Amino acid sequence: MPDDGAFGTLMLSFIPDRQSNGTNFRKDESMAQKAERFVLSRLAWLGTMALLALAIFCLVTDDIPAALAALVTAGIVRTSPALPLGQQRHWQLANHLLILSLTLILVTALWLDSASLRYWLFALPLFILGMLPPRTGVPLALVAMATFLLGLASLTGDSSRHQIIAPLVLTSALAGVFFLLRHYKARQLLPLRRSDELTQAASREYLTADLYKEIQRSEREGLDLSVIMLGLDAHLSAPETDQDLEALLPRIGRYLHSRLRDFDTWYRVADVQFLIILPGMATAGASARAEQLRLGLISLLESHGLDVTVSAGVAGLNIGDNADTLQHAVASALQGAQKKGGNRVQTWSTWSHTPPSDTVRSPAT
Repeated sequence: MPDDGAFGTLMLSFIPDRQSNGTNFRKDESMAQKAERFVLSRLAWLGTMALLALAIFCLVTDDIPAALAALVTAGIVRTSPALPLGQQRHWQLANHLLILSLTLILVTALWLDSASLRYWLFALPLFILGMLPPRTGVPLALVAMATFLLGLASLTGDSSRHQIIAPLVLTSALAGVFFLLRHYKARQLLPLRRSDELTQAASREYLTADLYKEIQRSEREGLDLSVIMLGLDAHLSAPETDQDLEALLPRIGRYLHSRLRDFDTWYRVADVQFLIILPGMATAGASARAEQLRLGLISLLESHGLDVTVSAGVAGLNIGDNADTLQHAVASALQGAQKKGGNRVQTWSTWSHTPPSDTVRSPAT
């Protein structure tokens, strides 16, 4: 016999407006982001090779400060946050330390009157403001530029300093304008962002509106509707695993994306907590799907050395439910599963205000 969601899946496959939902949007966006990362990674690789060649040339010509600057800049490019490597926390820290090291090298070279590194000063404001967090980058850029200008002004016997001061001030000002425009654009586009950057899940801001539309469609067409909420059992995980979990979020997102149907939608509602809307699927089928997803996530976490369990709550659409009550029901089911020790799936029951009994539970590992 077909499963509980088979009929709903067959019916939904003939609905044309499903092709414009958030899932297909995320697929297109994911492909665009993959293409962008591919181009950036190739450019970063070429830039790194060019800087390493420059470092070797400077070593051959006994220009040690320039060689150090080129080597550090190569490291900055390779660990850029725009690349997959730079999205990991320890590489982000390394990137920030390399930028600070480049600043110290250029300041030292300026005070030592190293003419070969003066023109490197023009790129430093872009590195600082473009790659460091605003709270760190803005003060560091101001201090570095003030130090550079004082150092250039102290070179009284060098007439070429006048050719550097004005362009350096202009470059720094343009870097500041670019920094402000980038953050202004990011703030303006934030409400329009449909997906989470790390996991490619739909943005939480759209959850209530999307769920409301799915409820209306299900009631109009007489189809089942269920929601799943997956979450880590936080009380079972050690605090030191937080950084590892954050680094694994892209993999978790890819796993969930590959295990859901084209017309399912899913949302990141907390750090490592996801809500999934399953149109055309009854509660029993959603419970089985939740167990599959839960066990798959546990296997993924174990493959990366994390001993963390996952629980899931399941709720089906009932008469009188709306987007808020359905979210509350599935969140209560997940909370009930975690209160009972976690590592299980639990279905919400409308017959009792107390958490219902388990529907599915895997053996303890």
